[in-house]
Amino acid sequence: MNQKYLLVGACAVAAAAAYISLRPTPANDDANSAPPEGSAMVATQMPPIEGNAAIGQRIFENACVACHGTNAVGVEGAGPPLIHVIYEPSHHADESFQRAVAMGVRSHHWRFGDMPPVEGLTRGDVAMVIAYIREIQHANGIN
Repeated sequence: MNQKYLLVGACAVAAAAAYISLRPTPANDDANSAPPEGSAMVATQMPPIEGNAAIGQRIFENACVACHGTNAVGVEGAGPPLIHVIYEPSHHADESFQRAVAMGVRSHHWRFGDMPPVEGLTRGDVAMVIAYIREIQHANGIN
């Protein structure tokens, strides 16, 4: 019986930690204000981008930046940052990015609404974009 309560307590702590880490943060000290629409959602350190990742960066800038922001930092009011622990490879494997682009994805981690499919990108294009995102993630401690 005590193990049941311990498990429930652990789940409650995990849920609280997830809420705290995923909730939007205010742009200033006023807890009731939201960040301005269009602002970046995270700060990143940019590594040197070369090879396939450089090709992916160009594709990303043409097809993804409007919602996911320059260097995948997200755009407040438009789309989530991909440089976030939620998108680490162990939680969102490369295939999840492929499927999101090909089929769209229902909103489940963020409150931006559903992501529509992205027209005109091949699996090879998306593989290059994934290389770009993973390079930035790695440089920011998301492995």
